[in-house]
Amino acid sequence: MSTKTKKQELVVNIENKEAPKVLSGSGMLIEALAKENVEVIFGYPGGAILPTYDEIYKTGIRHILARHEQGAIHAAEGYARVAGKPGVCVVTSGPGATNVVTGIADAMIDSLPLVVITGQVAKSLIGTDAFQEADMLGITMPITKHNFQVRSVEEFPRIIKEAFHIATTGRPGPVLIDLPKDVSQDSGLFDYSEDVHLPGYQPTIIPNRQQIRKLAEAVTQAKKPVILAGAGILHAKASEQLYEYVEQQQIPVVNTLLGLGNFPGNHELHLGMAGMHGTYAANMALHEADLLINIGARFDDRLTGKLEFFAPNATIAHIDVDPAEIGKNIETKIPVVGDAKEALKMLIAEQGEQADHADWKASLQVKKTDFPLWYKQEDETIKPQHLIEKIYQKTKGEAIVTTDVGQHQMWSAQFYKFDKPNRWVTSGGLGTMGFGFPAAIGAQIAEPQSTVVSIIGDAGFQMTLQEMSILQELNLPVKIVIVNNASLGMVRQWQQLFHGERYSNSLFPIQPDFVKLAEAYSIKAMKVEELKDMESAIEEMLAHDGPVLMDCRVAQEENVYPMICPGKGHHEMEGIRP
Repeated sequence: MSTKTKKQELVVNIENKEAPKVLSGSGMLIEALAKENVEVIFGYPGGAILPTYDEIYKTGIRHILARHEQGAIHAAEGYARVAGKPGVCVVTSGPGATNVVTGIADAMIDSLPLVVITGQVAKSLIGTDAFQEADMLGITMPITKHNFQVRSVEEFPRIIKEAFHIATTGRPGPVLIDLPKDVSQDSGLFDYSEDVHLPGYQPTIIPNRQQIRKLAEAVTQAKKPVILAGAGILHAKASEQLYEYVEQQQIPVVNTLLGLGNFPGNHELHLGMAGMHGTYAANMALHEADLLINIGARFDDRLTGKLEFFAPNATIAHIDVDPAEIGKNIETKIPVVGDAKEALKMLIAEQGEQADHADWKASLQVKKTDFPLWYKQEDETIKPQHLIEKIYQKTKGEAIVTTDVGQHQMWSAQFYKFDKPNRWVTSGGLGTMGFGFPAAIGAQIAEPQSTVVSIIGDAGFQMTLQEMSILQELNLPVKIVIVNNASLGMVRQWQQLFHGERYSNSLFPIQPDFVKLAEAYSIKAMKVEELKDMESAIEEMLAHDGPVLMDCRVAQEENVYPMICPGKGHHEMEGIRP
């Protein structure tokens, strides 16, 4: 038995504790990133952030140099989505900082954890309209989970710790740290505490047990239950618990766009994606259900359609770590505030009696069988749906797929079946063109051994195509598939359906030669124009060790169906049959 006294133990602990170092503000940042196990930074240097970049040079921390700050932050988003860790983005002041605003807004609405460090002019110059000054606190306050401006080097370690804590706990989101240049050069003691004390920020993780029991009782009594599985399940790393609960209770599952992959897409109880371009079975399940269990979804307008027609017969239960989402758009009878994983574990433990809803499941299976997703392959013209089906088959459904927003995004969501979590990286709430390609770079860095396919439109690709330099520099094996319909596809579709076929500035009669463009970056490239060449081109693309660009010319006037038109409900879908 040890005879060591408490006093002796205290002395030992003090002696073993790492003594605070004297570091510059920039040195503190790099040291803190190491303590937060940050493996990579995405960024772009400039005057106000140069002291930090000097520290990056000295320490050798991995840094991915984007060719535009928007590319850097979208890459950080892709990394965060796939790695399940915060993406870190470092840029300079003024235009460097404002160039990441779109990515910050995208991450905020899609709940992606980012820590964004923006350089700032020296404290004495703030408010003077100094060269490359921008009020980043004012600009980003509505689109960040929290933002900081560092006013002294002594407070910097605490701010960094709090930034990572806020970004990754509760509902994840972006946190911005605005770093004045003089603070980054000042020196002070670096004391990086493991403890975070934020009295005003205490997210509820463990749900109220009484609310869980209410939900379990409602499940037992329901004849037509359905689970709406959102991205909150992915953020909570709760896919296994969702699967176990569904198997226990035999409840059909529909996904939101961002929730795809949280439940196996080929499972018999999976009905597909719901919403504007969701499957008939998924949308009718929502319309006919008597109990709708929303787990980690926002009830956004593209999911619900016209609110007065949404789930008219259902008791609504909503599990969400963000209490602000519960009841925001849809009246909720059973609110459950808490982490999705914890809520599902508690529901599983309740082992509620399984209700008899065999007829309900059978009716949904009939809808699933009788009204599948469809397209017509009439001639040698390549149909985009067929292209994505073939990519799914050739990758065996195991690729990480990234997209922008628009028709190609919807076709990818419909025809690529995601059986695993964090294989689907897309811009949901903000709908950001230019997101998909740099996000694929971040995804590939997060999982170097995985196949990453960036399925993107010809228009969105031209917004961030300069990031091909990263593929060239690092030989990242990202596969770029341009679904090229020479148009802003979804804009063209809406102009056709709702604006009398007046195609105002949505068609691209002139395009660059994407093959030559890729070859200028030393990237293997090919153009595919006929159906007979498509399958072999996909095989060649996937077999190549390095990056590949495939410019695939598809039918320009192909539309995304089925569709819930504006002002309609789930029961009023159009285009459910060929």
